[in-house]
Amino acid sequence: MNKKCSNCHLINFPTAVSCSRCDADLVETASIATATRARGKSILVRSVICFCVCGFVLFGFYLSLLASAKSLTFEEKTAVRSAIAKLKEKGFAREALILDNFTAFRSNDNWLNASVAKENAYAATNFPFEIMTLYSDFFTYPADDTERAAILLHEARHLLGEKEKEAYEFVWRNRKQLGWTKDKYVNSDVWINIRKQTKDNVPNLFVCDFKEFSDCTE
Repeated sequence: MNKKCSNCHLINFPTAVSCSRCDADLVETASIATATRARGKSILVRSVICFCVCGFVLFGFYLSLLASAKSLTFEEKTAVRSAIAKLKEKGFAREALILDNFTAFRSNDNWLNASVAKENAYAATNFPFEIMTLYSDFFTYPADDTERAAILLHEARHLLGEKEKEAYEFVWRNRKQLGWTKDKYVNSDVWINIRKQTKDNVPNLFVCDFKEFSDCTE
């Protein structure tokens, strides 16, 4: 093994104990390189193990959420598919893609949702696990597929990482594109509830006194 001086960088003979130029103590350069590679390999192995353990824990957590809640019935799945088809038809392709291909639907609360106090709702989501719970009100109160599509559109925005304010604002601003309009649904329980919830969460949309309900989007 050649011995390189760490002080003056002179390569000395293998048998040398000190540098012939500056008398500094010598170490084998190959030993340093081997030790460096060993440390790098050790860090890589530990990182891979840590990543695998974290992935296993998250996957187990996801399975526990699925297993602790019931799946939809055939009739409920049919209603959901019809509402998603309505979203596709009206141009909400991104949200429909998430709902159609990446969302696991459940009909009651999983253990995580059950542990959190909440008001009556049509649906709830678990982000980023892409799990959506559809309560009985989702199938009972909407007048048709369009109103169910409006609810799914709101929840799809949550699955994309948006908070309540952003989700309510997105749906309310895009309700005409969806075909969910006042002239058709003004007396609907879903319309009345969501308009109130939107006003509570996005009050800046309801400050135009010269418009009905002070709704600036009308």
